[in-house]
Amino acid sequence: MAKPNYSFEKRQREIAKKKQQDEKEARKRQAKEAAKAEADGSPAVATPPSQHD
Repeated sequence: MAKPNYSFEKRQREIAKKKQQDEKEARKRQAKEAAKAEADGSPAVATPPSQHD
């Protein structure tokens, strides 16, 4: 029977954790830039005009 490679498993967990942290950081950075753009007066995301009857 093959011996488990705990080092490989640990490294894979570390890589997954790092990827998750990077994605979270990117989302935070994007939200921060959107808020900054909105504060400057230029909308970050184009919104459709509202319809008034």
